Amino acid sequence: MADSKMAVSQWSPKFVKELPLVVRKTALLYHLSYLCLANFPSLERIIRTRAVETQLLFGSSDATMLKCILTSENLVQILFPMLTTAVENNKVDLAVKFLGKARAWIKDIITDVDNIVEKYDLHNKDVASSISDVIKEKIDTDKKITEQDQELKQIEKTLNDMKSELQRTTEKLYETMKRINSKSQEIQEFARSISKTSDDLGIFAVFVPFIGLVVKSIYDAVHDPENAAHLRALEAQLNILIADKTALKQKQWQVQLQITALQRKVARASFARNSIPDPIHLPEFQKSFSQIQDILIQLKNFWESVGQLLDSLEQKTFVGEDIIEDLADLKDVFLNSIKIAKKAWGCFGAGCQRASVMFKLHTKDAYKFLEVSPSSLSKEQWDIEYASVKEQLKKIDTPECVTSSDTPALSE
Repeated sequence: MADSKMAVSQWSPKFVKELPLVVRKTALLYHLSYLCLANFPSLERIIRTRAVETQLLFGSSDATMLKCILTSENLVQILFPMLTTAVENNKVDLAVKFLGKARAWIKDIITDVDNIVEKYDLHNKDVASSISDVIKEKIDTDKKITEQDQELKQIEKTLNDMKSELQRTTEKLYETMKRINSKSQEIQEFARSISKTSDDLGIFAVFVPFIGLVVKSIYDAVHDPENAAHLRALEAQLNILIADKTALKQKQWQVQLQITALQRKVARASFARNSIPDPIHLPEFQKSFSQIQDILIQLKNFWESVGQLLDSLEQKTFVGEDIIEDLADLKDVFLNSIKIAKKAWGCFGAGCQRASVMFKLHTKDAYKFLEVSPSSLSKEQWDIEYASVKEQLKKIDTPECVTSSDTPALSE
């Protein structure tokens, strides 16, 4: 069967690819929150404090990503060559020794990620408290304002309508993503069930724990018409859901653009009335920050699954005497799997490297806006800076266009 352009390719650890953009987005949302609290020094100080805490947390996150990079390199440069030697020369003890080292590396990463996630959780609670402080201050300030600008009222009404529309779209998107995850899990379980019935595929899945490549190997190696037809049907269902998700993300983006323009008008009018703008960007920041936390949890789960696969490899292949007898027959499968695994793990390490660079950048330079109080900016300077940050956010959030020809193809 020819190579497939499969939706399942997204099950490779794309969360690592998403991480740099989400990190960048959090800094921009902090910047907007800071700008929108101009002329309110006590609230500026709150945001400045939280932003500095985030910088420190990103420094710790960078250290964790560096461990992922080093472990990926160790797998490629040390473990896989040693396993190759063990298989070629039947040195079982050597293989078991280095599998133990790999598990130690992975256990260390899992512990690190656990600690980082806990720190993210505590910081998230601090941010939630800060949002409450800003909202309380806004309520108290707005009570002192007796004259309401009619035009501002209309803008705020339209803005609230757009927020409601965004909420509905986001809820639909969330439900669609849940269905995608459920369908993805269904296909993963089906693919792994097929792998378990084949020694060749089972060995391949251990060394290359990226489900997209596992499914492709099934297409190449399994000829059971019923299994192939069921897998294609599941993929077709998943492709439809992915197309729905893309369309919803486009709609979400369009509504967000309208909200951005209205927020800018409300912010400028609020400054003129000496009123605190809605702290809309802080909840957005919190969502983005929580997304980083979720990605780190996915990273932890990924390494846990790799550790379990290595345990399985040791127990079933190098310790189980009944399988050792078949090792000579499976030697080519081992060596080919390791060859492909080197490339896959190399790509994974490169993704972690990009995330590390972004964490490092945002530990050092991305929060320089904190050095200038937004209250010291003229209206013109404030407007230019606000527009610049919004434009950078728009580039991050712009979804891919989708047409009928762009719908993910199953196979060719």
